Amino acid sequence: QAQLVESGGGFVQPGGSLRLSCAASGTIFNIYDMGWYRQTPGKQRELVASITRGGSTNYADSMKGRFTISRDNAKNTVYLQMNSLEPEDTAVYYCNVDLSGINGYGRYWGQGTQVTVSS
Repeated sequence: QAQLVESGGGFVQPGGSLRLSCAASGTIFNIYDMGWYRQTPGKQRELVASITRGGSTNYADSMKGRFTISRDNAKNTVYLQMNSLEPEDTAVYYCNVDLSGINGYGRYWGQGTQVTVSS
């Protein structure tokens, strides 16, 4: 069974940067779309950015120009570089991966990593 392990969250002051990583492991045959979502208490989980296997990207409007999603297919890893962070970016960030593995095709979620932006 595939697993996703996230890292890179933490505390940062406004205007600062963080880089999130999410590595997929296990018996994986192919990885398709990868993405990042975020969630704050009382709100629905929202898309931050996504990237196809070929490298095409999609961003939520409020993240355009500040966040960059990338992936390393050889390492089964997706990254999210977050610059010019604002207090409104405070949330739990989850990676999301569509893949085929020993259990067939499925959508997997990471455990979530907290990002806190505050002065």
